[in-house]
Amino acid sequence: MKGLFAVLQATLIAVASAAVADNSAADKCPGYKASNVKTSAHGLTADLKLAGKACNAFSKDVERLKLVVSYDTAERIHVQIVDADEQVYQVPESVFPRPPSGGADHKSSALKFDYKSNPFSFKVSRTKTGEILFDSSAASLVFESQYLRLRTWLPASPNLYGLGEHTDSMRLPTAGYTRTLWNLDNPGVGQNQNLYGSHPIYFDHREESGTHGVFFLNSNGMDIKIDSDAHGQYLEYNTIGGVFDFYFLAGPSPIEVSKQYAQVAGLPALTPYSGLGFHNCRWGYATIDEVAEVVANYSAAKIPLETMWTDIDYMEGRAVFSLDPKNFPLDKVRSFVTGLHDNGQKYVVMVDPAVAAKNYAPFHRGVDSNAFMMFKGDVYRGVVWPGPASYPDWFAVNTTSYWNNEFAEFFSPETGVDIDYLWIDMNEPSNFCEFPCDNPHRRRELGPSQQQQVIRGDVESREEALHKGLPDRDLLFPKYHINNQDGGLPNKTARPDLIHANGLTLYDTHNLYGTMMSSFSRAAMVARRPAKRPLVITRSTFAGAGTHVSHWLGDNLSTWDHYLWSIRGMLAFASFFQVPVVGSDVCGFGDNTTETLCARWAMLGAFQPFYRNHNSLGQVSQEFYRWPSVTQAARKAIDIRYRLLDYFYTALHEQSSSGTPCLNPMFFLYPQDKATYGLDAQFFYGPSLLVAPVIGENSNEASFYLPKDTFYDFYTHEKVVGEGKIVTRPDQKLDDLPLLLRGGTIVPLRVQSAMTTAEVRQQDFELLLALDDKGEASGSLYLDDGESMDQHGKTTLINFTYKDGVLQGSGTFGYVTKSAISKVTVLGGGKAASAAATTKTSSSAEVKQELSGAFTIDVTKLLA
Repeated sequence: MKGLFAVLQATLIAVASAAVADNSAADKCPGYKASNVKTSAHGLTADLKLAGKACNAFSKDVERLKLVVSYDTAERIHVQIVDADEQVYQVPESVFPRPPSGGADHKSSALKFDYKSNPFSFKVSRTKTGEILFDSSAASLVFESQYLRLRTWLPASPNLYGLGEHTDSMRLPTAGYTRTLWNLDNPGVGQNQNLYGSHPIYFDHREESGTHGVFFLNSNGMDIKIDSDAHGQYLEYNTIGGVFDFYFLAGPSPIEVSKQYAQVAGLPALTPYSGLGFHNCRWGYATIDEVAEVVANYSAAKIPLETMWTDIDYMEGRAVFSLDPKNFPLDKVRSFVTGLHDNGQKYVVMVDPAVAAKNYAPFHRGVDSNAFMMFKGDVYRGVVWPGPASYPDWFAVNTTSYWNNEFAEFFSPETGVDIDYLWIDMNEPSNFCEFPCDNPHRRRELGPSQQQQVIRGDVESREEALHKGLPDRDLLFPKYHINNQDGGLPNKTARPDLIHANGLTLYDTHNLYGTMMSSFSRAAMVARRPAKRPLVITRSTFAGAGTHVSHWLGDNLSTWDHYLWSIRGMLAFASFFQVPVVGSDVCGFGDNTTETLCARWAMLGAFQPFYRNHNSLGQVSQEFYRWPSVTQAARKAIDIRYRLLDYFYTALHEQSSSGTPCLNPMFFLYPQDKATYGLDAQFFYGPSLLVAPVIGENSNEASFYLPKDTFYDFYTHEKVVGEGKIVTRPDQKLDDLPLLLRGGTIVPLRVQSAMTTAEVRQQDFELLLALDDKGEASGSLYLDDGESMDQHGKTTLINFTYKDGVLQGSGTFGYVTKSAISKVTVLGGGKAASAAATTKTSSSAEVKQELSGAFTIDVTKLLA
């Protein structure tokens, strides 16, 4: 949502980022030496001991470590360097479940682990070629209680991607560049800043040998530096806690690295089909009548609106789990939601983690359940939208039942607000109260019995010491200062020295808070409607978040830069981080949009997996019906999107099943074409559809790169031969967006669009056969009921192939549908089509092929 956006707009204050920390003191550290090395077919272990006098550069050196190396699969090696006593904090398995370990033999591995004993360093290389992918000899290893450093050499001018969340170029800068990971409520999502999420994985793409991935499983604040010195190019980790826990992924293609990462971080959850519809929201709809008016205006403008959203405006005093009795009375809200449901539409509201610390039932129940973070024997309070507010402790025993109960009561279909999906925000966690925030106004003290209750529960939960973190740490201002955009660690967030019920510190778990809220909130939605698949949109994320939730890119601005950056953001999340349902606030959240920008963004947004128009309080209204040109663009964009919904849904199902990305940066499909490596203003949706939007401000020209390949214009079906050059298309009206189909693919689409996704699902299919130079093509189509958690095997997955004029469909056919393939269009003609079609780019034939079993269609006879 908005975080501190209102404050930012009102004061126009920008907090300058701190200078990048000087870590030169670590250069004097002695490193470690290895001993007691034990090897097996599946890995090795070793003891590591300081190789000299402790340097204590930023905290106390840990004298004894242990090395554990595991060949997990033929494509993955797991390398851990942890303290010998395992007191140092590690990411809990309850938050990030580990994949199976040690299941491969090193002889069959695509990767090889080597080490040097004194000073200890290690290398990971490709087994077949010996190419070194990771080499920690670039600097001495440092492992202190509050500072860890590890540096690896890189090739000159490397192609690096990932390490989010950020708005910087997709291919990361390599000179003097620092990526800071510390989840931050950062309105305006600027460049070279830490943002809402932490995803410490990078892809290293090399033209000759392919791509590999390096995932650093560490949730502490960190700076990752990419730079060079007299000895060469390097990447360096500087983290203020945790352990070294690396997963090395062999690839060798970028798509394979993404799939291999999904096996570590978890396969993403499949969105409901209707979640792919068009959504509308605004911070500033003052009454339920205004919300209803917007829905009616979309209908009158004949712009399909699937889901209407309400921001914090619906709350009483901006307190979660409450309704404003004057402006959003329960009876009118329930009547409005019933009307949406009767029309096949959906409803979403915002839920923040912090519960207003005032005299109302959700707060009292949280206190009684020991569900909130504690500080000095009392429920901790920060300040968020309702004023003083308390933060759920996701590690407390009763928080699950507390959170589930609040959802069950407030969102009850029978008596409450019957939402369909969920929007969670402010979960970095955000805090408006300036540190130390000793006395939030209107503080409500607990009674003696409640104090005893929460203190007792807190103490009892601290018995287990393993992985809880070393004692005597400065949890507020460690000596190594990460490059947090807002300065010190406590700024704009819950104080890091808070202790969870299980003894962990928020210093260590800060970056996990949003993802934990995500998993708890998804579980609460499932508990509320066990049979239905939820869509939960979150702001703050950590690695693995996609297994629970989807993501919007936060509080952007209505500028052409942010329009471009939205492409970078969604590619990073869908392609690198395995959070496929992702999108920006279309037309921009802050600042006033313009008619031209909103029209262009309406077109581009239709090719984001998550498609929502959302803007801020006090800005010009930007619903798509506000300008005739934007209305026209939105109708056209949504018409195309809805006809392609099953193609999109199939791509998302594939990602949820195998990790194959639903969105592809250009180099994912053309990994040996150097010209694609830095492209982040065009992309593929799925394996076929190339999206190349107009980027320039107020421009009517689209310029994009076409690799050497065969393409077809989506609109005209004209064949376009890619020559490895920039293509320019002038005279692009506001409702124009270049779309091309890649040769060799088959794209299913509905024969016509509709006003809701439920109506879309009733339409027949057309198959677009975009032939390659051999006259062949392939593709797939996945069908299910679109919403059930468990399909009970009643799904259909058809694999299409086209060769020598014959179209075949095979696979599984468990989902019963009245929709059929009623049209086949061959793009490319050529020898595989009939004689009558050889001179044509496109030839269409009417068919009536039911989707109930395998089939063969002789297209040449249909086109004769």
